[in-house]
Amino acid sequence: MSNIIYIGRVKDMNISDFFDVKDKTIVITGGAGIICSEMARSLGSLGAKIAVLDLSEKAMESLSKELSEKKIEHIVIKTNVLEKEQLIKAKEETLSKFGKIDVLINGAGGNHPSATTSKEKSFFELPQDSIQWVFNLNFLGTFLASQIFGEYFAEKGEGQIINISSMNAFRPLTNIPAYSAAKAAVSNFTQWLAVHMNHNYSKKIRVNAIAPGFLLTNQNRFLLTNEDGSLTARGNKILEHTPMERFGTPEDLISTVIWLISDKSAFVNGIVVPIDGGFSAYSGV
Repeated sequence: MSNIIYIGRVKDMNISDFFDVKDKTIVITGGAGIICSEMARSLGSLGAKIAVLDLSEKAMESLSKELSEKKIEHIVIKTNVLEKEQLIKAKEETLSKFGKIDVLINGAGGNHPSATTSKEKSFFELPQDSIQWVFNLNFLGTFLASQIFGEYFAEKGEGQIINISSMNAFRPLTNIPAYSAAKAAVSNFTQWLAVHMNHNYSKKIRVNAIAPGFLLTNQNRFLLTNEDGSLTARGNKILEHTPMERFGTPEDLISTVIWLISDKSAFVNGIVVPIDGGFSAYSGV
């Protein structure tokens, strides 16, 4: 008989405990966007308290109405993740409303057409301000939010940060150099920050990331679909390289996020989880 050491008491545990996020206060930047609004709905429906940080007042108003109808406890705060003062204010408003913060999801991000190469615009013609805009939104926004809320976690002695990376971080895609580089930076930063927080502040602070495959969003729709809704050549190539032969949906990300947030992933730290329908596993032959 093999000698197996069991840590914890899994046999006495209800399976629902593995995915318990009830009463956790979760801050979501870019929280009114296509991907993160679904996180707000799903996590809120499981009993989490949600702070939605976003720049779009219209999108936040619409989401807030929906969350209220579902009786999800929440707050919406207009926030530019590139402005530290606004992030500090958002943190203070969230603490005033809920009394604590348990999780930060860095969801603000996206690409921009002007930072994308095409037949009409070569790599050498990409404007510096467009490249800077994409890099700032995806990486610097994640960095600054992690500073502001991470400092609170350091003082509290516990907390979680979940970043949104991308398949582009594993394998750079054509046409979108700034977005690919920025997401690679997010993955690297995720690992760095996980180690830094454990070494310098608390072993109960975890930093992880998810790397979604290809979802249709407002930022990439122009690359993947034509005006009539049919797929572009690029869209077809992506599906050909995705064994599950479909684009992902925001709902496909939720179970992994819940797992990372739950206390039962307490030994998971510094990882980037692909959620890509097999894209990263397929060599093409």
